[in-house]
Amino acid sequence: MNNAPASQIAPPAPPIVFPLSLLCLSASWGGLELNTVRFAGWMRERGWPVQLITLKGSPMAVRAEEQELPVAFLTNPLKAVDVPAAARLAALLRAFGTRVLIVTRNADLALAVLCRALRLPALHVVYQQHMQLGLAKRSFVHTLRYRALAAWLSPLPGLAREVLQKTRLPADRLHVVPLGIELEKFASSAPTQAEARQQLGLKLPNGAVLLGLIGRFDEAKGQLFVVESLAKLRLRHPQLHLLLVGEPTRNVGSAYRENVLHRVQELGLTGAVHVRDFTPHPEVAYRALDVSITASTNETYGMVTIEAMASRLPVVASAAGGTMELVDDGRTGLLFPPHNAAAFGRCVERLLTAPELALRLGQQAQAEALVAYSHHRQCELTEQILRGLGL
Repeated sequence: MNNAPASQIAPPAPPIVFPLSLLCLSASWGGLELNTVRFAGWMRERGWPVQLITLKGSPMAVRAEEQELPVAFLTNPLKAVDVPAAARLAALLRAFGTRVLIVTRNADLALAVLCRALRLPALHVVYQQHMQLGLAKRSFVHTLRYRALAAWLSPLPGLAREVLQKTRLPADRLHVVPLGIELEKFASSAPTQAEARQQLGLKLPNGAVLLGLIGRFDEAKGQLFVVESLAKLRLRHPQLHLLLVGEPTRNVGSAYRENVLHRVQELGLTGAVHVRDFTPHPEVAYRALDVSITASTNETYGMVTIEAMASRLPVVASAAGGTMELVDDGRTGLLFPPHNAAAFGRCVERLLTAPELALRLGQQAQAEALVAYSHHRQCELTEQILRGLGL
């Protein structure tokens, strides 16, 4: 027991931090890119020196500069064998004093490992996984690449099991670190549902029930499936309306979005389907809803599902990919087989006929989301791993 006077007790040592760089050479703007920029900002707020390395003029670069994050620019036209790019990357890392390089896009792993092998052997490379592996990666080249990693951060236990099955990554370097979200704004009770609908310019009839699918327009996200399912459901439940919020997938074009809107007209749903562009305040869109829909055919993680859960909404979701780990069927949401319109309809009708079920699902979903998927937890778990690297 320490009986020394308070004035003689040394203050606790400050936590160990060291310069970090995040590498993501993507020209797109989706969940991976958004999460990378957000994570960089969160770690900076926690006292870590952080720089983002990305493509000049990319959406990531623009967003990072808006947040006054240190940004460095790089291209690697020769991809996995781009030795000159590896040298340029090493120069950027040396200039910043980087001790750990966190790679968030699988396509950039080869460049990071090449940089370490040729220029910076003391560099610790950490992979923050955002996508599924797909095919097995147990070849000699993949094995060398993955064994050069100091740590692999997988966002869900199922994805971590897949890594062990499909690669030869040493198991002690694999860690489950859920990707985080600033959930407080989604859990807030403001604005009210009426205020949110007014902000979105929604004029719904009395008694309307608003379903919503939030996310970029992409065939894999299932907007067309939901529109066609709504047409059938409204034959029995004319109070149903649908809100779609999002923009076309960047670098793909707007053909799919236009196809969805054309189908809305064909089905006579113009007055029941409400389309809004991407919003920097998605919490307002969730607040306007009665039910959140996730109709993706193979969602790796599903940030929008977590946002909806944190918003205390009942979630109706396709049983595919990481969604099956996020949503516990019957407890935190309802699952249906992908593209099964009959099963989807039954889920929606269960909520319409049992409002107490909708309330219970939303409450349990919010409680679980706030515990498991907070951005504070992602940062804390990542810090534990980084400080355990022996730097």
